[in-house]
Amino acid sequence: MSKQWVNQAIAKIEADFQRSADTHLIKLDLPQLSGIDIYLKDESTHPTGSLKHRLARSLFLYALSNGWVNENTTIIESSSGSTAVSEAYFSRLLGLPFIAVMPSSTAKTKIEQIEFYGGQCHFVDHSSKIYAESQKLATELNGHYMDQFTYAERATDWRGNNNIADSIFNQMLKEPHPTPAWIVMSPGTGGTSATIGRYLNYQQLPTQLCVVDPENSVFYDYYHKRDLTITCENGSKIEGIGRPRVEPSFIAGVVDDMKKIPDAASLATMNWLAKLIGRKVGPSTGTNLYGILQLACEMKQRNQQGSLVTLLCDSGDRYLDTYYDPEWISKNIGDTAFYDQQLTQFNHSGSLKP
Repeated sequence: MSKQWVNQAIAKIEADFQRSADTHLIKLDLPQLSGIDIYLKDESTHPTGSLKHRLARSLFLYALSNGWVNENTTIIESSSGSTAVSEAYFSRLLGLPFIAVMPSSTAKTKIEQIEFYGGQCHFVDHSSKIYAESQKLATELNGHYMDQFTYAERATDWRGNNNIADSIFNQMLKEPHPTPAWIVMSPGTGGTSATIGRYLNYQQLPTQLCVVDPENSVFYDYYHKRDLTITCENGSKIEGIGRPRVEPSFIAGVVDDMKKIPDAASLATMNWLAKLIGRKVGPSTGTNLYGILQLACEMKQRNQQGSLVTLLCDSGDRYLDTYYDPEWISKNIGDTAFYDQQLTQFNHSGSLKP
């Protein structure tokens, strides 16, 4: 392996980071929640348009520092889209071939973005097959399987070093309630929730971490039962989050509470937020925010004040042919009318209850 090439590769990634600004923290205008403030950290403004840009950068630095990647290495990743887009970006930055192994149902716009950065897409018919197929390709091509689901939690420095939790707390310093009562995160790899939870514990902060899981995902059940053998036959319909198996990067011990969010609630909240802020967001942001609204309503009922923070994971422009297509929604998710009405009521009363 060329030590000089590895040094140059790390320098390129660090220079790319130095050119980047931090992502915005958006405060929602919700007068019906007097004394309770909700914030979204807008990860859609990264160069590759999602939260996964942070993860991809960390995974590349981790792999390079471990000596797993050199100038002739083909990068392989199992991903439903956003991580693959970001890894394709960094692969192009380093001049490396990239192959994304993904379900055939992945949004067309994400596939086009991967290809825009020079990556190839390799499809499987079920999300449970992405792991073995990725490892098989890595072996056949003498490449490196990034394996975000295993390495997400260990590739990111959770103590500080401008990780996402550190950034949130720095941006909250001048807010009315600078230390959030809750941070809410949905799990894909589980790496971001692990980073946030570890940071909260390490910094001895009172903030609690709530993880919100979509339907057809095992994390919620694992949190309550601690059974690593739990699997789910059907894959999550909220792209980018939820898994059919317990991923190694999901660290249940740092989580204070978990909620199961219906897919219809995720989509209804996605559309509700799009109207509130004037632009489309992705479905996982709807999952995050529905969990936040539940917690905010509980706080209001107890006459508590404080702040809550979650992530705007990516832009809705990636999902125009799926989650913003009524025909696709009807076929894959079903009727969202109950939650649409619930959120309309919330606008008036600040409550999700009838």
